[in-house]
Amino acid sequence: MKRLILPLLITGLALVTSQQVNAQYRNAVGVRLGDAYGITYKTFIQSDRALDFILNVRNRNNDSHFILTGLYEVHNPINGAPGLQWYYGGGASLGSINYKHDDRNNDIYLSADGVLGLDYVIPNSPLNLSLDWKPALVLTPYSGFYERGVGLSVRIIL
Repeated sequence: MKRLILPLLITGLALVTSQQVNAQYRNAVGVRLGDAYGITYKTFIQSDRALDFILNVRNRNNDSHFILTGLYEVHNPINGAPGLQWYYGGGASLGSINYKHDDRNNDIYLSADGVLGLDYVIPNSPLNLSLDWKPALVLTPYSGFYERGVGLSVRIIL
């Protein structure tokens, strides 16, 4: 239930304050839902280049993590679909993992990340939606490929 309250509040606020927004935006902030959930901030540094920062938190099976991800994304328009773009890119994540079920305490988390997704600006509203896949090559505290990084971001355009 808690996972639904913040997205509903953001959506409601966006609808109440709706305004005309172009398909291109400069900055947007919101929530990311998926395997890990958190806060996302996207800013365009060029018309087709963006930085996406994601602060993920998770508390599952008595384990918790706090991870900050930074991604560099290249956006490309989809012909015939105004407001819709596809993007790809890469970056890194750094954070802390707390294992409560065994003898380990906090461990540093570090990964090299990729991203592939769709970015959509809802016409006549300040809402941006992104659906993406963010796989990661985890370097520490274990090594391996994490392929389950699918997420939906709901953002308000600033």
